[in-house]
Amino acid sequence: MADNNTIARPYAVAIFELARDAKLLDTWSEALVVARSLMADGTVAKFLLRPSLTNDERLRFLTDLFSAAGGKSDVLAGGDTWGTNFLKLLLEYRRVSVLPEISEHFEKLKAGAENTIDVTITSAAALSQAQQESLVEALKMRFGRDVILQTEIDENLIGGAVIRAGDVVIDGSLRSSLQGLANALIA
Repeated sequence: MADNNTIARPYAVAIFELARDAKLLDTWSEALVVARSLMADGTVAKFLLRPSLTNDERLRFLTDLFSAAGGKSDVLAGGDTWGTNFLKLLLEYRRVSVLPEISEHFEKLKAGAENTIDVTITSAAALSQAQQESLVEALKMRFGRDVILQTEIDENLIGGAVIRAGDVVIDGSLRSSLQGLANALIA
């Protein structure tokens, strides 16, 4: 059986191309993020698997759910023909449970089209604005893309920082350096 990422990829590509051509990348992005959060715990997907429900009832349930979420999730709340057809297709082929993975793939495609990269810097203490700006500039040069920065604090790092950008992890933490030193002394 194929995993959820394999199943989700073609749906994400199709929705991405539709949204890009209609200049609605941000709208679809926000709608899919809402979908990802609604489907994350599995309760909604489990409810939708009930055999007593028809696909029309499932669709009505989903569109009501997205409507209640508000914002740009209107595209999936029955206010958009493409969004409604997308949900119908997912329901017909029992693929609603892969909405979180569809959202993740869509975001990667969107970042590629917009030439951006999401970067998370986890540090032991809060970074100053000057430090953040310096890191953003260095990361722009390294990746050749605009950087969307998010910072986190992890006091267990002792010092330094861990940078996550897509599939790249740069571990400049003091904890990692001390572990490397310990491994070198043991060997």
